[in-house]
Amino acid sequence: MMRTATCGQLDVKALDREAALTGWVDTYRDHGDIIFIDLRDRWGVTQVVFDRKHKEQIHEQSKALRCEFVIRVKGFVKKRPPGTVNAKIPTGEIEMLADSLEILNTCPTPPFELGEKNVNEEIRLKYRFLDLRRKDMIEALTFRYKITKVVRDFLDKHEFLEIETPYLTRSTPEGARDFLVPSRLTQGSFYALPQSPQLFKQLLMVSGYERYFQLARCFRDEDLRKDRQPEHTQIDLEMSFVDEEDVMGIVEKMVADVFKKLLNRDLQAPFLRLTYEEAMNRFGSDKPDMRYEMELKDLNDVFKGGSFKIFNECMDKGGKIRGLCFTPATGQELSRKDFDTLTQWIGGFGAKGLAWMKVKDASSVDSPIAKFFDVERTTKLISTVKGQAGDVIFMVASDERTSAVALGALRVHLAELYFHLPTNDFKILWVKDFPLLEWNEDEKRFHAAHHPFTAPRPEDITLLETDPGKVRSLAYDLVLNGSEIGGGSIRIHRKDLQEKVFKVLGISAEEAQDKFGFLLSALSYGAPPHGGLAMGLDRFTANLLGRESIRDVIAFPKTQKGTCLMTEAPSPVADKQLNELGIQLKKQ
Repeated sequence: MMRTATCGQLDVKALDREAALTGWVDTYRDHGDIIFIDLRDRWGVTQVVFDRKHKEQIHEQSKALRCEFVIRVKGFVKKRPPGTVNAKIPTGEIEMLADSLEILNTCPTPPFELGEKNVNEEIRLKYRFLDLRRKDMIEALTFRYKITKVVRDFLDKHEFLEIETPYLTRSTPEGARDFLVPSRLTQGSFYALPQSPQLFKQLLMVSGYERYFQLARCFRDEDLRKDRQPEHTQIDLEMSFVDEEDVMGIVEKMVADVFKKLLNRDLQAPFLRLTYEEAMNRFGSDKPDMRYEMELKDLNDVFKGGSFKIFNECMDKGGKIRGLCFTPATGQELSRKDFDTLTQWIGGFGAKGLAWMKVKDASSVDSPIAKFFDVERTTKLISTVKGQAGDVIFMVASDERTSAVALGALRVHLAELYFHLPTNDFKILWVKDFPLLEWNEDEKRFHAAHHPFTAPRPEDITLLETDPGKVRSLAYDLVLNGSEIGGGSIRIHRKDLQEKVFKVLGISAEEAQDKFGFLLSALSYGAPPHGGLAMGLDRFTANLLGRESIRDVIAFPKTQKGTCLMTEAPSPVADKQLNELGIQLKKQ
């Protein structure tokens, strides 16, 4: 037996007992006749003492130790001397007096100190095998595992079956780009890695399994951000004979179970529900962060009939003037340079300008455009946005969507710049009734807002032929602290309705049969009403731990360019491999 305990296990109950420990040298302190090391493993740290007076040979041998050496030590557990107790760790009252030492492996000087917090991320990812030894990475991956354990136990209790679906499937490029896998046995043909198990889980419902789930690996060849990866894991589930409230209800209970068991937090169900239209009008986002206010206000009535030309021209074109009220903290007064910077920044969201006013009192403001507004209109504006002295009113005049999206982005940007939001403050809600379709101006056709298998609201089905852009869907997103952590919908379960949606999407009958013939066939064989949801495990974990990036909760993530710095993937392959696949590369 190499060890009798882990480095986080021994305490005063083990005093004067012999023990054997293995692990990595975390710190090394030479005090002459006595050498101290902190020995670390996944479970914790134990202080080990090499005393010349106790074992001179072992003390001499310990001088060769360096940080990250892998060792085995054996000795007796002793109480630490008065004044040296470390109450911050479970093993802080004891230490091991070493009788023997075995160096299992050495280590060169690491490229960064494992205890250092601000390490360049590229270095961390290049030496990820070292980075994963750090305490916060161990905590993150352990917490991630515990989420999956709670989820599996919960869904098992509610009679879900965990069923695996294929990784090698057919390309159906209606969402993000597929990762393609060439077939050696059928040259010229390709598999695709699944963007989600969507079609297979629907087929399982047709097959009568009724309640399915999977911790599914999903692959999307898309541009990356801090909350996206080319491969990710989702908690995927599907249910038969349900409506949207049934699905949202089971997910609420599952999420509440995670919060209670892992954070000891009680979530009040049902969660808040907002329609897509309400979320956009109030917050300028379909994933609103509810930890702070700054709600958007419609200001058309305030400025109607006024003398400010820019606002009048916007309203004459059917546009919208929206505003929000920002309350700076003490010492956060915005300067003219700050306003110029914010004006330039918001241009990236389509806004042609940003109007602002500093509130002086209930009827007056300080602003470059203040002269265009009389006291009555200014008073009405301040009242509408519920402004107080010292507040700043920001306004955007543009078309309906741009004014909402731009100001909604500013709302989040201001919070990130000026608010110190606690990481243990959680606001969760549903956003539902999304548009079924989105118009693609470049392609001059509708695209599915979620995916083409989402069911329209029953009362809107007739609009598919007359006004498709107004059709609402039976779709719902779960939002936590301004991040979409899950999304789902009730699915189309009738062949005729699915064919109608394909037609609106510009998918011909021949193309539909070619790409989705197996699904259309299945829907004609007694498909039950069904729906489900997929939760992003990576985002969920990062949110609960307050981590900035999902890369900090994934063992081996990719960079924002989709590369693995440790293995140097993606990489070229030998011509022999390409020849076996019947592939010839085009020279760049």
